[in-house]
Amino acid sequence: MLRTHTCGELTLKQKSKQVTLCGWNIAQRNHGGLIFIDLKDRYGFTQIVFDPTHKKDLHAKAQKLGREDVLQVTGKVRYRGKNLENPNMATGQIEILADELTILSSSETLPIEMDDPDAVGDDLRLKYRYLDMRRQDMQNNFKTRHNTAQLIRQFLSSKNFLEIETPLLIKSTPEGARDYVVPSRVNPGKFYALPQSPQIYKQILMVSGFDRYFQLARCLRDEDLRQDRQPEHTQIDLEMSFVEVNDIFNLTEEMMQEIFSKILKNKLKLPFKKLSYKEAMEKYGTDKPDLRFNLELKDLTQEMSHSDFSVFKSVVDKGGIVKAINAEKSGELFSRKVIDKYVKYAQDVGAKGLAWMKMTDNGLEGSIVKFFNDKLQKQIIQKLNAQPGDVLFFCADKPKTTNEVMNKIRKRLGKELNLIKDEFNFCWITDFPLFEWNEDDKRWEMSHHMFCMPTQETMKFIEEDPSKVFCTQFDLVLNGEEMGSGSLRINRTDIQEKIMKVIGFSQKEAEERFGYLLESFKYGAPPHGGIGIGFDRLVALMLDLNDIREVIAFPKNKNAQSPIDNSPSELKTDQLDELSLKLNLKKK
Repeated sequence: MLRTHTCGELTLKQKSKQVTLCGWNIAQRNHGGLIFIDLKDRYGFTQIVFDPTHKKDLHAKAQKLGREDVLQVTGKVRYRGKNLENPNMATGQIEILADELTILSSSETLPIEMDDPDAVGDDLRLKYRYLDMRRQDMQNNFKTRHNTAQLIRQFLSSKNFLEIETPLLIKSTPEGARDYVVPSRVNPGKFYALPQSPQIYKQILMVSGFDRYFQLARCLRDEDLRQDRQPEHTQIDLEMSFVEVNDIFNLTEEMMQEIFSKILKNKLKLPFKKLSYKEAMEKYGTDKPDLRFNLELKDLTQEMSHSDFSVFKSVVDKGGIVKAINAEKSGELFSRKVIDKYVKYAQDVGAKGLAWMKMTDNGLEGSIVKFFNDKLQKQIIQKLNAQPGDVLFFCADKPKTTNEVMNKIRKRLGKELNLIKDEFNFCWITDFPLFEWNEDDKRWEMSHHMFCMPTQETMKFIEEDPSKVFCTQFDLVLNGEEMGSGSLRINRTDIQEKIMKVIGFSQKEAEERFGYLLESFKYGAPPHGGIGIGFDRLVALMLDLNDIREVIAFPKNKNAQSPIDNSPSELKTDQLDELSLKLNLKKK
């Protein structure tokens, strides 16, 4: 080895010992003729001293060092001295008096600022990702990611799970997003798809008798990007045979408790709270509620159908809903100017407007109060538990719009009123509808995916009334972010074919797309279920990061491009010919 120790391990225990370190020169200071540098590797920092009275030639050589030069330094460990210690460094009590210096690699002037990543644009950070990842916080991110991955493997292995890899080149199947496709050279005109998830193959593994499977699976989806979405991501994927929903809940909760206890020293409270899809939408306007604060939505549709406020009444008459939220004790904080900002925000996120009232010692006040008689005002006060000093916000629109807007208003209020607790709050969302109606295309679609087992009680409605069919689908939510999704799976060909028929899959199309899965079910498929959990998103939230790119080594930008290698890129003509492809580019 070129080094005897790393830059983060030396202490006074090694005092007077001759050591050799290797790393990057990240800082250099000249104090009274002495040259100090901070030598860094991924383990930490060590201060190196070049003393002209000790090694004059070495001191002269050190004067010419550049930032981020890669160095090998040999010298003796010594105590820094009283009042010269640095308590913020693990090696802050010692320094190395240099005897030898080798420049292993010189660095040119860096193209990005290393000390202030916020001053660097996203594309520059991604183009020079190898420099960006030298920063200590980034290295800590990936250390946490590694430790979490290893802990997951240990935990699931201890529960008799086998880690089995599923193919990356598969048949294209509809799973909610667009597939990335790969042309086959040896089968001209035919294409593989990259897996959006290992869904079908992990079900086939259950048929194979591997009753407990897992992998940290790579999943690829061609969809529009955002902070918590990338073209490729990693999923904690697991499947079990002969289980019920609560078995998956219990295992997942125990795994999360193990992760947060061992990695963050944080004891999660079990069991996680469970909310039905209907309850979550009614109380929070979303199936991904943030339960770190209260502020529940209240449905006032019935009450407003009797009001004289035409804006609300006309919405209700057309099948819309009215929801309200009580921003408790915010009256003094919410001037008319602040309220107007909320109204503007509601319009920006899809509402036609946002009505409001203030609760005072004299009752409700506001420009719309006059449209509500005394009886209705009392009902509003009672339902929202309004107290003097509260501000009430109202939104009336189609159910989907109202819920989306009020969910965002709720989250903004939680943040601006400092209501969000500093904690990790998991919950399960259950009892999802299996189908949803596409009004534009006038047809039924899957709410999630077509492999989810309907509930026993509603299975009879599959053919006669799909709107009444619920499924064993469940989502795992953490602090308002969807962490994972799972279900019990269909293991009978007859049920799978009925569901495919509802969403418009002919028998021929079903055979073409899923014939191999349906065929496997004919030979004894055990009841089974599982869950897929977003690993990148989980690690990011554990580190209190909003962007999953901070825990992915080489992510893509918002245009699904990789600035480091300029992919995707064009293929040469001979490559296209070899793949039997001809371009027909659409004009932008």
